[in-house]
Amino acid sequence: MNKAAVVLAKRVGSKILVLRNQKVILDTDLAELYGVPVKQLNQQIKRNRQRFPADFAFTLTKSEYEALRSQIVTPNSGRGGRRYLPHAFTEHGALMAASVLNSQRAVEMSIFVVRAFVQMRQSLARNQHMVSKLAELEARLDNHDHEIQDLVDALRELIEPLPANKRRIGFEPPSTTANAENRALRPKKL
Repeated sequence: MNKAAVVLAKRVGSKILVLRNQKVILDTDLAELYGVPVKQLNQQIKRNRQRFPADFAFTLTKSEYEALRSQIVTPNSGRGGRRYLPHAFTEHGALMAASVLNSQRAVEMSIFVVRAFVQMRQSLARNQHMVSKLAELEARLDNHDHEIQDLVDALRELIEPLPANKRRIGFEPPSTTANAENRALRPKKL
């Protein structure tokens, strides 16, 4: 794949969103890629509804559309914006849209759309692998943290000073009271 094709596949990949736990591309972006007006794309979808089951394409709900509008700047509906809710196409729906449009550009661009979806799927698989490795590493560190903490506690016990021994070592002169008692017990010299 040449450099221009890679750049184009990345550009297409940037238009892929995740809605309802599916990777999709909106009708406005798909129409732009295929070089047709959005109105023409949506007319072909209506005319060929049997080719677009729910797992190929679906219409966004009002709340989904509002959430997307807050993320992607779109014109207000009162100022000439959309009058209908947009369609979202999965990978298979984007290919089917290229076949119903039947234009040379749509056929060429459908290849890049498929490549973008495949690239995204591979990227997600790599990320899942990295996430599992990271979780495994964290589990190992947790075990080691316990062992290291036990080692530190043992070292602290060794470092702590011994309790003071109150008993003295060595010769201790008799105390003054003991001296007085000893004198009293000694026989007196005559």
